[in-house]
Amino acid sequence: MAQLASLAKDMTTSSRDPVHVVGGGLAGSEAAWQLAKAGVPVILHEMRPERGTEAHKTDGLAELVCSNSFRSDDAETNAVGLLHEEMRRCGSLVMASADAHKLPAGGALAVDRDLFSARVTAALEAHTLVQIARGEVAGLPPGDWRSVIVATGPLTSPALAEEIGALTGEEELAFFDAIAPIVHLEAIDMSVCWRQSRYDKVGPGGTGADYINCPLNQAQYDAFINALLAGEKTAFKDFEKTPYFEGCLPIEVMAERGRDTLRYGPLKPVGLTNAHRPDEKPYAVIQLRQDNALGTLWNMVGFQTKLKYAEQVRVFRMIPGLENAEFARLGGLHRNTFLNSPILLDETLRLKAQPRLRFAGQVTGVEGYVESAAIGLIAGRFAAAEWVGRATSAPPPTTALGALLAHITGGHLSIEGSSSRSFQPMNVNFGLFPPVTVERRPKHPEPRPDGRRWTKALARKTAMSARALTDLDDWLGSKHSIAAE
Repeated sequence: MAQLASLAKDMTTSSRDPVHVVGGGLAGSEAAWQLAKAGVPVILHEMRPERGTEAHKTDGLAELVCSNSFRSDDAETNAVGLLHEEMRRCGSLVMASADAHKLPAGGALAVDRDLFSARVTAALEAHTLVQIARGEVAGLPPGDWRSVIVATGPLTSPALAEEIGALTGEEELAFFDAIAPIVHLEAIDMSVCWRQSRYDKVGPGGTGADYINCPLNQAQYDAFINALLAGEKTAFKDFEKTPYFEGCLPIEVMAERGRDTLRYGPLKPVGLTNAHRPDEKPYAVIQLRQDNALGTLWNMVGFQTKLKYAEQVRVFRMIPGLENAEFARLGGLHRNTFLNSPILLDETLRLKAQPRLRFAGQVTGVEGYVESAAIGLIAGRFAAAEWVGRATSAPPPTTALGALLAHITGGHLSIEGSSSRSFQPMNVNFGLFPPVTVERRPKHPEPRPDGRRWTKALARKTAMSARALTDLDDWLGSKHSIAAE
């Protein structure tokens, strides 16, 4: 990053236009930070509070509108945890802010959403090369903006989405994303519920007792499923043919797939022991995760929903321990849009039809907070190198960053039977990585800290992660890197 910043300092800002970043979410904020740290002037455009959205509640940058979890922080055997570590090594503002405001969440990295957003906002406001412009960029950015990163996220304004559709000639794709309810701690009956992480796992800032667990016996579970299926749902007539993202299905949609789907999914009872009745195994367990630093708010894990508000209160108060629950926020749905990126974008995330426009975040076809920020990080570095006239190289495909980029720009099309027509949003996962050969599990391995047994699959993930971090460090130190030291 230092070498790129030095090159940027040699170019006076009076003779060079700034890079415009449209959208102050996770991807836009990270892109702006990477540009500024490289010495490139940035104007970050955020339409809130002048124009709000269906999901946002504040005007803060990088607001988390759904869960407060960045998912697993295990960099050794989990792909998203590996992505966390890669981003940290790349100087990510999003990861630094998450680490600064983490909450107990077992093996996951959960954050206080308000403090997290405030830290990102303050860092960007304080940087001398970042100007924050409040107001909507309606339609395509002005033609005299020579370098633009469009990071408008899944809630891209209709005017801009329409213009992009007209420019590309491609039909816009869409899916539903859902928001889980948040409950006040004081209204949870702890004589019924208990605190425990699954398998007592201790994660970032955690103790091994980071979740509140609500047990259900078989009769309670059956009654809950019946109410969930019968509850009145919000209708979205215009979007009836829009597919849901499989990783964020509304809970009632999961229930519709079979009565035991939830019991083997987010309500699985494995790895948990009822502290009040240790000899009685729960039939299902509903978990709540801490949502703020004070520990006064807890979100219902996996409870994204399209139930109407009154139905949510009625149905969710059937849950043991939540009979008197008070909700700080109820669940809801919003529409997400994304590009058919393998067709529309080049290998550096530029729109083929108009290369001055570069895209980042969920609008490119990644799913998840961390993945969105990661693509913002890559886009910012691509734009920074382009601004100083330097040749660039992408992160190696063996890294989590490179694997995500390959998913977006068409690397997945090399897989037999795949097609750009089937392109869908995806979380980072080891299936996106080039394979690694592992002959056998380690001989006489040391016991794992998390208590899991060594298996060939676990050894393969460990090998992929080790290879990724080695290759990332080599790339960061290379003269061909986007931001070589």
